[in-house]
Amino acid sequence: MVYSYRKGLLHGLPIALGYVSVSFAFGIQAAVAGLYPWQALLVSLCNVTSAGQMAGLSLMAQGAGLLEMALTQATINLRYALMSLSLSQKLDATMTLPHRMIFAFCHTDEIFAVASGQPEPIGRAYLYGLINGPYLGWALGTLLGALAGNVLPPSVTGPLGIAMYGMFIAIILPPFRQDASLRLVVLSAVALSCLFAYVPWFSDLTGGFRIILCAIIAAGLGAVAMPLPQEGGEA
Repeated sequence: MVYSYRKGLLHGLPIALGYVSVSFAFGIQAAVAGLYPWQALLVSLCNVTSAGQMAGLSLMAQGAGLLEMALTQATINLRYALMSLSLSQKLDATMTLPHRMIFAFCHTDEIFAVASGQPEPIGRAYLYGLINGPYLGWALGTLLGALAGNVLPPSVTGPLGIAMYGMFIAIILPPFRQDASLRLVVLSAVALSCLFAYVPWFSDLTGGFRIILCAIIAAGLGAVAMPLPQEGGEA
């Protein structure tokens, strides 16, 4: 099978179309938070991470420090390092270190799913085609959303602004129904988030550190309570 740039572009087209709608919601949120359209566009051009950008936008609006923002982004985006380790087993000799670094910039969940699902090794031509469409779609949707956020009334931008959160719920619900360990992690994170939000003792915690603590503690509880079995049957 020939994995050409054109084939990668075709495989990335559905992702690109989806990213336009998702990043449109981010653009609206950025406009509501006070960013100019060019600033919202610059954020998407330099990041390409839905959850990370939403968290970063919230921290920017709160005036959080650089250290808090860096730690929050590292916690949210750590999964990409694990995805990259897995996908590296499918790359051919054309993916030298510079090309791997460029591809890593646009290595999202959806791109990982498509790339790792190919039956044969893949190279730089295919991967560049795969990431180009989604990258442009992400930037275009952000710009359109930011422009719309400056024109549409709050009664419209408010409901549209929660579209990205709806996407996260849609992603997590199918495995949530089937995987008990995932249910434990998700429910633990929800309980911790409520605890940090409503218990007075934790009211001084900023949004970034709440995200970090919820992610680490919930994942730790899941790993301890329901560890994955290794070869031989041991946990």
